[in-house]
Amino acid sequence: MIKRGNRLLTKLRNNCSSVKKRCLVISLIFFQFVLFGCSSSQGRVVVNKSDSVILTKIDQHYKKWQKTPYRYGGTTLAGSDCSALVMNFYKNKMSKMLPRSAAEQAKLGHKVTTPKAGDLVFFKTGGSRSGLHVGIYYADGKFLHASTSKGVIFSNLKQDYWKKRYWMTRRIIDNKVN
Repeated sequence: MIKRGNRLLTKLRNNCSSVKKRCLVISLIFFQFVLFGCSSSQGRVVVNKSDSVILTKIDQHYKKWQKTPYRYGGTTLAGSDCSALVMNFYKNKMSKMLPRSAAEQAKLGHKVTTPKAGDLVFFKTGGSRSGLHVGIYYADGKFLHASTSKGVIFSNLKQDYWKKRYWMTRRIIDNKVN
């Protein structure tokens, strides 16, 4: 009886060891997929050095302006509209002067189909005199803007509201920022 019990115990240990090894192998394979993804680049954000610098500048701008309420015609931290937020970002973070209105900003640079950090994203909202709204593209569909209801926030191009009103993206910098 004791010998049979020892054999069963040994067999059980071997089985447990085999299960642990299998779990370890499966875990390693799973983590490779999580860390490296599959061959498709869909859903992954590729960030090069210049994009990283611009993303940092957008983050800094957001941290400074995040509690700013929307104010049509406003250009300060006490209240700002969308085009003033963009104008201030380019002036203070990119050393580039932009026109004051979204309609004039929409004439700058060149139109692109795939946005990169720092590009201007435009929407036809009908909310201001020109009917245009502008924001600064961040990454992965996110953009920074001055919302009429929530003030300075990040929103996503994939949200129904913005998807329906999206007009175009314009690149006004070459993304080779130091």
